Amino acid sequence: MEQSTQWWKNSVVYQIYPRSFNDSNGDGIGDLEGIIEKLDYLVELGIDVIWLSPIYKSPNDDNGYDISDYQDIMTEFGDLETWDRLITTMHEKGLKLVMDLVVNHTSDEHPWFQEAKKSKDNPYRDFYIWRPPNEEGKEPNNWLSFFSGSAWEYHEPTGEYYLHLFTKKQPDLNWENPDVRQKVYEMMRWWLDRGVDGFRMDVINLISKVEGLPDAPVTKPEDEFQWGSDYFANGPRFMEFMQEMKEEVLDHYDILTVGETGFVTPEEGKQFTNEDSGVLSMLFQFQHMDVDAQPGGQMGKWEEKDWKLTELKEIMSKWQVELFNKGWNSLYLENHDQPRSVSRFGDDGEYHAESAKMLATWLHMMQGTPYVYQGQEIGMTNVHFPSIDDYEDVEIRNLWQDMVVEKGHDPDKILKAIHEKGRDNARTPMQWDSSENAGFTSGTPWLKVNPNYDQINVEKERENSDSIFHYYKKLIALRKEHEVIVNGDHSLIWQEDEEVYAYKREHEGETLVVVTNWTGETIERPWPEDVSFDGASVMIHNYSGAPDASKEGITLRPYEAVVYHQK
Repeated sequence: MEQSTQWWKNSVVYQIYPRSFNDSNGDGIGDLEGIIEKLDYLVELGIDVIWLSPIYKSPNDDNGYDISDYQDIMTEFGDLETWDRLITTMHEKGLKLVMDLVVNHTSDEHPWFQEAKKSKDNPYRDFYIWRPPNEEGKEPNNWLSFFSGSAWEYHEPTGEYYLHLFTKKQPDLNWENPDVRQKVYEMMRWWLDRGVDGFRMDVINLISKVEGLPDAPVTKPEDEFQWGSDYFANGPRFMEFMQEMKEEVLDHYDILTVGETGFVTPEEGKQFTNEDSGVLSMLFQFQHMDVDAQPGGQMGKWEEKDWKLTELKEIMSKWQVELFNKGWNSLYLENHDQPRSVSRFGDDGEYHAESAKMLATWLHMMQGTPYVYQGQEIGMTNVHFPSIDDYEDVEIRNLWQDMVVEKGHDPDKILKAIHEKGRDNARTPMQWDSSENAGFTSGTPWLKVNPNYDQINVEKERENSDSIFHYYKKLIALRKEHEVIVNGDHSLIWQEDEEVYAYKREHEGETLVVVTNWTGETIERPWPEDVSFDGASVMIHNYSGAPDASKEGITLRPYEAVVYHQK
């Protein structure tokens, strides 16, 4: 069935991590009232949709991704009455709301799990995945959790293990059980009927596991647990479950759906997001996020890897080309799980503004729905806290326990990896102004503020007409004005170049040429023969005075980005 409209193709989404966005009551934790206070700022930025990370009742073992009640609000964030006011105010201001849907797992404090662990014959037992110990009295298989160690936790009273691909307080739901699926669909309809405009579906392609839950092949003999993603990602019944969800829920509402789907290929991306037979509006793929990670599952992300620009080109252009007219991309460089992009791919020192604008240009001129993560629009950077005690994230803490405390790895090396890749880089409080705690809270923030808030904050960015913030405003506005940005095809220029990333977009007689310098050096390039600039104008540019396109070549300053437009 075709979508009734594709409003989400023209939209720009802004992700809010509520805990760190804006605290209205001084308890050090961001809240719904704090979001309401800042809606006019987001209207000014020009975004269309807000994606809200989980705000449901939760013991907060994984900052809200462990849900104990899907139909109530975490007390620190507010209540359902405040949520109703938030969505009403948003709709009045022309903004849409996408909620996080976390249904691969619940919290172990969810009433379903509380019942399930009472006995093996409890009606809710089969809502989760339980197995007896293996013949050696150990875990049922050797799967590794995303957050280090075994993916199984022993429950002594009933003598069985339950599966948790994340923390032990996040037991996996058993999607093979039709009652589980019906409960999920019922909950989804409840939110949609309250006015929600869509769902970002957390790790949704993990809901179908391979029958029999076999051991993962041993890649490192010294490791007890192995990365088992081939057995729990894009499993045999995934499309069947999603088709059912689509028929029972999604087809009845005009909404945006985006699946967080690690381990997917462009081929699967086309299958999942095809307008006629797909099951999602778009998905988050991770191939570009793994360009600087070593292979080897979850632990690979912490190991340094020298990467080449040509690798990134190959990944991004493959998704652009293969999904063209067959599916839909989401475009992102940051979220609550990723480090800050200007620190990761740009230069958060000398060329901070230039490189932040370059990365934004490069991404927003591609085909797909762009996602801006809170603070990205002002160039917020990674934070280098001096001690592990300054970090709150369960993934970081588990890594430290596993690698430093238990295995004796060099603490300085692990801390360096955390500085570069840790999830708390994205979770430091939003930097609103240069007052104490960056204007985020009048109390003590739940996570320390990045010390550079006196230099990088919303107030300063809004006052400076040449700032990263104002540049994002221009980029977002351009997408609304030029159909070629939304619908154009994609072809690489200088495919083998390791310093310049350039591409061309064409649609119904309109052409864009996007040229970006990914280095801190000045670079010259001769134009290829098939690039012509008759009547071209500069659409957007991150320096004053754009390079003259009528010459035989182009000279790019450090981290320079320019978009030429021909009609």
